Amino acid sequence: MLAAAAALGLAGPAPAADCSASPASGIDWSGCNKPRILLSSSTLDGANLSESDLNATDLSGSNLNGARFEKARMIRTSVAGSTAQGADFARIEAYRSNFSGIRANGANFSGAELQRAEFAGANLTGANFEKAELSRVDFSGATLNDTRFALSNLSRARLTGAKLAGQLGFDQAFLYLTRIEGLDLSQAKGLTQEQVDLACGDAKTKLPAGLTAPGGWPCADDQ
Repeated sequence: MLAAAAALGLAGPAPAADCSASPASGIDWSGCNKPRILLSSSTLDGANLSESDLNATDLSGSNLNGARFEKARMIRTSVAGSTAQGADFARIEAYRSNFSGIRANGANFSGAELQRAEFAGANLTGANFEKAELSRVDFSGATLNDTRFALSNLSRARLTGAKLAGQLGFDQAFLYLTRIEGLDLSQAKGLTQEQVDLACGDAKTKLPAGLTAPGGWPCADDQ
């Protein structure tokens, strides 16, 4: 029967995830329960971890290039210092998680729940945060070249000291009390006067042509 099915080009059932297998390139851990495990410096490039439970797991310093994490639960998880170029973190739950120093060029964080997460010093060149929840996220010192924040919630997020080049995208993003002090946003895309008036800049903040600094920045008293 299997030979006949193969001859007809019929697909068989998808193989089940091997949740007991050791970390390896391309491993299938989709839907697996891996909370509170020490997996630092693991090799998981191309792995499938979608819909897995990785809450409070330590993945710091790991190779996560091209790995899939869609809908994974990663609350208080650490991937600090990992390499995750082209990885897919779409719609993950990652409140208070540590992504500091991650190298995630071209990674997808669309629709992710990342409130109070740490991205300080991360390289997020070309990363996509469209429709992500980024309230109080710390992006200080991160590289945000051509990073996209369209329709995201950046309320009270910290972008101070971020390294910018190319066009940062803010189309319809919510920038309530977002910290943009000292940033050169002159090449930012989609930035409106209404967004600027809600954000927290200073005399060193540079805005796109046609936009002006408010009479008094909302966070001026916090300096």
